Amino acid sequence: MSQENLLSSIKNLAATGASIAQTRLELLSVDVQIARSKFLQSLVMIVSALFFLFFGLVMLALLIVIYSWESDRILALSILTGAFISIGVILAVFVIQSLRTMPKLFEASIAELAKDAEELNR
Repeated sequence: MSQENLLSSIKNLAATGASIAQTRLELLSVDVQIARSKFLQSLVMIVSALFFLFFGLVMLALLIVIYSWESDRILALSILTGAFISIGVILAVFVIQSLRTMPKLFEASIAELAKDAEELNR
């Protein structure tokens, strides 16, 4: 009878271990998805910021070249240059802020594994 109880306990322990492992893997999967999403978002923002900054610089060059031409074109190019550079700077600030506030990779998984280790040490 005690062998049956021991076997039952071992099966329950194995089932609990498998359940814990499955939960941790699911949590790890969610962490990877979040990290991938943040990376893609940052990449799009970086590319957009670079595009608008580059286009703003091109417009600034056109402004300087056409500066001595007609007065209406100067105002138009000034507004466009200012708009593109402003958009690029704003996007660059968002990218920097996003990178600074990005959570540590697998932070939730590490915390849960630390809890598991603490429980096992008791």
